[in-house]
Amino acid sequence: MVARLIAARERVRGHAHRTPVMTSLTLDERTGARTAFKCESLQRMGAFKFRGAYNTIAQIPEAVRARGVVAFSSGNHAQAVALVAQEFGIPAVIVMPSWAPQSKLDATRGYGAEIVFYDQVGEDRDGLAERLSRERGLTLVPPFNHPEIVAGAATAADELFEEVGDLDLLLVPLGGGGLLSGSALAARVRCPSCRVIGVEPEAGDDGARSFRSGRLERIETPETIADGARTQSLGPVTFELIRRYVADIVTVPDAELIRAMAFAIERMKLMVEPTGVLALAALMSGRVEANGQRVGVMISGGNADVAQIARWLAGLADDRQLR
Repeated sequence: MVARLIAARERVRGHAHRTPVMTSLTLDERTGARTAFKCESLQRMGAFKFRGAYNTIAQIPEAVRARGVVAFSSGNHAQAVALVAQEFGIPAVIVMPSWAPQSKLDATRGYGAEIVFYDQVGEDRDGLAERLSRERGLTLVPPFNHPEIVAGAATAADELFEEVGDLDLLLVPLGGGGLLSGSALAARVRCPSCRVIGVEPEAGDDGARSFRSGRLERIETPETIADGARTQSLGPVTFELIRRYVADIVTVPDAELIRAMAFAIERMKLMVEPTGVLALAALMSGRVEANGQRVGVMISGGNADVAQIARWLAGLADDRQLR
């Protein structure tokens, strides 16, 4: 996997943005930590997912790639595959749920992809994507359980370590595990002493359960505002890397995600989606002790439904007034 990371770093160079690293003195004062935020919310199509999609699709043999690709996703991977396919001039079919945020549906279509809703045809998303792959000759590009997807995702944390040097702690959002396993791999290469901790929504704790039991645990689709982390299970590829290189997995409730989004918008001027602030929420809420440590915080995506965020923040403001 280390060789894959090195190759991915060169492959995405000049295609993925080298996203900025930001700091917050306000947060540092609150937590006693020195924080560095890797802002993948400012990546192309608004999330780290572009890295893995590009790294994977670029390696498909040209004659095969020309037939097109298919993916399944609730939003960010969908947009990433659609954008990369557009760049290569190939067809893209994306299997999505009808409940995906409208902004993500619109963006996926805007990149030229065909959307197929799996919850309207009576098939699970994996099965539908595999059937479309067979019937249309499309190459399946999975959202996380693939070594090249992981290697591409790893380049974000690799850049963070390259820019800021050693860290004591790295906090990473966790859905299917592509970003967490990739970040842990990058930490192993760049800073072996760094503790890597994954952060899930409280309602979607399949990763935490798996981490503690030592076997893959599967849950029902969780009800959480973190739509990018509404996964039912990690994958074998990501789980093996997480077991090997991750120190812990913690969870945060949705209410803390709203508070973290408010902080990111008000104090850091960053538009971040709920899944994107999982790591920040863990730090702000004290779910992870960071006093006196150098802490990296992965901001995984910024594809927010602006109208919905406004409603959440209005509710938070009302709650503050009541107090």
